[in-house]
Amino acid sequence: MRLLSRHYDESMARWEPGARERLVVAAVDLFTEQGYDDTTVAQIAARAGVTKSTFFRHFTDKREVLVAGQETLSQLFAEGIADTPAGASPLQAVAAGLRRACGAMGQLNREIGARLKAAIAASEELRGRDALKSVSLAATITTSLVARGAPEATAQLAGELGVLALKRGYAKWAEAEDAAPEDLVRYTLEALDELRDASAALG
Repeated sequence: MRLLSRHYDESMARWEPGARERLVVAAVDLFTEQGYDDTTVAQIAARAGVTKSTFFRHFTDKREVLVAGQETLSQLFAEGIADTPAGASPLQAVAAGLRRACGAMGQLNREIGARLKAAIAASEELRGRDALKSVSLAATITTSLVARGAPEATAQLAGELGVLALKRGYAKWAEAEDAAPEDLVRYTLEALDELRDASAALG
C-alpha cells in the first residue's frame, strides 16, 4: 500500500519484526511459489514459524493477508487530507494524503512488491480483492475531500487519480534498484503530477 517513530501493526505500514510480518511475507512467497489456491493456512503458519492459532489472531483467513494494513493506509490518507490547509486544491490535498500514507511504508514493503504483484496476477480471487482495495481507498479519499467542501464529482475524480498515482508510484519504487523508503513519496507525487497533466490534456 509505505514510522520508525510510530508503530502500526499493519502490513501496509512500516513493519516492525514480529509474527504478523512473518506471516505476510510467508503468505506472499507461498502464493508466488505454488499459487494462491494450493496454499493453506497451515503452510503459511509453518513457513512463518508460528502456529495456526497465531495466524488466526492476526487474520480471519488467507484472503485477509492481501488487505492487511488497508485500514491504516486509508486512515493515514484521510489524516493527510484533513490536515491540509483550507485553501488547498483537491489535488493538493490528495498530495498531502499521499505524503502521509507513503511516508509510513518501509523497505520490506518495497521488497515484497514484485512478489505480491505476481501472486495477484496469477489468482482471479486475489485480483478481485486487490480491486476492492482500490475502490475502498478511492472512496475514503472522496469522502475526505467532500468533507473539505469539494464538489462530489471533483472529489471522485481526485480520489481515482490519487489511487492511480499510488499504484504507479509504488510500482516504480518496487522495481527501482537501491530505492530508499523515502523515495516512495517522490515517486507517487511525480505520478500524481503526470496524471494531472494528462487530465488537463484531455481538453
